[in-house]
Amino acid sequence: MINKAILVGNLGRDPEVRHLESGAKVATFTMATNENYRDKNGEWQTVTQWHNIVAWRYAAESAERNLKKGSLCYVEGKITNRKYQDKDGNDRYISEVVANTLRSLERREGSGSSFDVPPPSQEPMGNSSTGSGPSSPIKKLEDFDEDDLPF
Repeated sequence: MINKAILVGNLGRDPEVRHLESGAKVATFTMATNENYRDKNGEWQTVTQWHNIVAWRYAAESAERNLKKGSLCYVEGKITNRKYQDKDGNDRYISEVVANTLRSLERREGSGSSFDVPPPSQEPMGNSSTGSGPSSPIKKLEDFDEDDLPF
Protein backbone atom coordinates (compact mmCIF):
# COMPACT_ATOMS: atom_id res chain seq x y z
CA MET A 1 0.00 0.00 0.00
CA ILE A 2 1.14 3.52 -0.71
CA ASN A 3 0.53 6.75 1.18
CA LYS A 4 2.55 9.45 -0.56
CA ALA A 5 1.88 13.13 -1.12
CA ILE A 6 3.92 15.38 -3.40
CA LEU A 7 3.13 19.09 -3.33
CA VAL A 8 4.64 22.14 -5.00
CA GLY A 9 3.28 25.42 -3.72
CA ASN A 10 3.85 28.54 -1.66
CA LEU A 11 4.10 28.80 2.11
CA GLY A 12 1.20 30.61 3.74
CA ARG A 13 3.25 31.56 6.78
CA ASP A 14 6.76 31.21 8.20
CA PRO A 15 7.43 27.76 9.65
CA GLU A 16 6.69 27.61 13.38
CA VAL A 17 9.45 25.54 15.00
CA ARG A 18 9.15 23.97 18.46
CA HIS A 19 11.72 22.06 20.48
CA LEU A 20 10.28 19.07 22.32
CA GLU A 21 11.52 17.83 25.71
CA SER A 22 13.09 14.86 23.92
CA GLY A 23 15.27 17.31 21.98
CA ALA A 24 13.48 16.72 18.68
CA LYS A 25 12.43 19.67 16.54
CA VAL A 26 9.05 19.92 14.85
CA ALA A 27 8.06 22.57 12.30
CA THR A 28 4.53 23.33 11.16
CA PHE A 29 3.36 25.58 8.35
CA THR A 30 0.64 25.92 5.77
CA MET A 31 1.13 25.60 2.05
CA ALA A 32 -1.07 26.71 -0.85
CA THR A 33 -1.32 24.85 -4.14
CA ASN A 34 -3.19 26.20 -7.15
CA GLU A 35 -5.13 24.51 -9.90
CA ASN A 36 -5.93 26.50 -13.03
CA TYR A 37 -8.67 25.63 -15.48
CA ARG A 38 -10.97 27.20 -18.05
CA ASP A 39 -14.61 27.50 -17.08
CA LYS A 40 -17.52 26.95 -19.48
CA ASN A 41 -17.17 30.56 -20.69
CA GLY A 42 -13.49 30.04 -21.58
CA GLU A 43 -12.26 32.22 -18.68
CA TRP A 44 -9.31 31.08 -16.61
CA GLN A 45 -10.17 30.18 -13.02
CA THR A 46 -7.81 29.41 -10.14
CA VAL A 47 -8.71 27.15 -7.23
CA THR A 48 -6.40 27.29 -4.20
CA GLN A 49 -6.09 24.37 -1.78
CA TRP A 50 -4.47 24.84 1.64
CA HIS A 51 -2.42 22.06 3.23
CA ASN A 52 -1.12 21.66 6.80
CA ILE A 53 2.51 20.51 6.76
CA VAL A 54 4.44 18.97 9.67
CA ALA A 55 8.20 18.35 9.48
CA TRP A 56 10.31 16.56 12.09
CA ARG A 57 14.02 16.64 13.01
CA TYR A 58 16.25 17.30 9.98
CA ALA A 59 13.31 18.37 7.82
CA ALA A 60 12.25 20.83 10.57
CA GLU A 61 15.77 22.27 10.67
CA SER A 62 15.75 22.61 6.88
CA ALA A 63 12.36 24.38 6.98
CA GLU A 64 13.59 26.74 9.69
CA ARG A 65 16.73 27.62 7.70
CA ASN A 66 15.41 27.80 4.16
CA LEU A 67 11.68 28.54 4.08
CA LYS A 68 9.66 31.66 4.72
CA LYS A 69 6.18 32.95 3.98
CA GLY A 70 5.60 33.03 0.22
CA SER A 71 8.51 30.68 -0.62
CA LEU A 72 7.99 28.26 -3.48
CA CYS A 73 8.61 24.82 -2.04
CA TYR A 74 8.56 21.10 -2.90
CA VAL A 75 7.17 18.84 -0.15
CA GLU A 76 7.11 15.06 -0.19
CA GLY A 77 5.63 12.99 2.61
CA LYS A 78 2.62 11.04 3.81
CA ILE A 79 -0.96 12.08 4.55
CA THR A 80 -2.03 11.65 8.16
CA ASN A 81 -5.28 12.30 10.00
CA ARG A 82 -5.63 12.90 13.70
CA LYS A 83 -8.32 13.70 16.21
CA TYR A 84 -8.05 16.14 19.11
CA GLN A 85 -10.35 17.97 21.48
CA ASP A 86 -10.68 21.74 21.43
CA LYS A 87 -10.88 23.87 24.59
CA ASP A 88 -14.64 23.26 24.78
CA GLY A 89 -14.20 19.47 24.68
CA ASN A 90 -15.46 19.10 21.10
CA ASP A 91 -13.81 16.50 18.89
CA ARG A 92 -11.89 18.04 15.99
CA TYR A 93 -10.21 16.30 13.08
CA ILE A 94 -7.26 17.48 11.04
CA SER A 95 -5.44 16.18 7.96
CA GLU A 96 -1.74 16.90 7.61
CA VAL A 97 1.15 16.02 5.34
CA VAL A 98 4.08 14.74 7.40
CA ALA A 99 7.04 15.80 5.26
CA ASN A 100 10.14 13.69 4.89
CA THR A 101 11.60 15.79 2.04
CA LEU A 102 11.53 19.57 1.74
CA ARG A 103 13.19 21.59 -1.00
CA SER A 104 13.15 25.32 -1.49
CA LEU A 105 12.55 26.10 -5.15
CA GLU A 106 13.65 29.71 -4.74
CA ARG A 107 16.85 30.89 -6.37
CA ARG A 108 19.63 31.50 -3.91
CA GLU A 109 21.55 34.75 -4.23
CA GLY A 110 24.78 34.30 -6.18
CA SER A 111 23.83 30.82 -7.33
CA GLY A 112 22.63 29.55 -10.68
CA SER A 113 20.80 26.70 -8.95
CA SER A 114 17.16 26.97 -7.97
CA PHE A 115 17.21 23.89 -5.73
CA ASP A 116 18.35 23.65 -2.13
CA VAL A 117 19.81 20.15 -2.08
CA PRO A 118 21.77 19.18 1.05
CA PRO A 119 24.97 17.16 0.78
CA PRO A 120 24.38 13.37 0.72
CA SER A 121 25.61 12.99 4.32
CA GLN A 122 22.77 15.26 5.46
CA GLU A 123 19.96 13.47 3.56
CA PRO A 124 17.11 12.40 5.83
CA MET A 125 16.95 8.73 6.73
CA GLY A 126 14.92 6.63 4.35
CA ASN A 127 16.33 8.19 1.17
CA SER A 128 19.40 5.93 0.94
CA SER A 129 17.63 3.51 -1.41
CA THR A 130 17.51 6.17 -4.13
CA GLY A 131 21.11 5.51 -5.09
CA SER A 132 22.07 9.15 -4.57
CA GLY A 133 24.27 8.56 -1.53
CA PRO A 134 27.98 9.37 -1.31
CA SER A 135 29.08 6.19 -3.12
CA SER A 136 27.01 6.73 -6.29
CA PRO A 137 26.67 9.90 -8.37
CA ILE A 138 23.29 11.51 -8.86
CA LYS A 139 21.95 10.65 -12.30
CA LYS A 140 20.44 13.17 -14.65
CA LEU A 141 17.08 12.34 -16.22
CA GLU A 142 18.66 11.75 -19.61
CA ASP A 143 21.03 9.13 -18.04
CA PHE A 144 18.14 6.79 -17.22
CA ASP A 145 16.84 4.14 -19.62
CA GLU A 146 13.18 4.53 -20.51
CA ASP A 147 12.39 1.34 -18.50
CA ASP A 148 13.93 2.88 -15.34
CA LEU A 149 11.57 5.85 -15.21
CA PRO A 150 8.51 5.52 -12.93
CA PHE A 151 6.26 7.53 -15.25
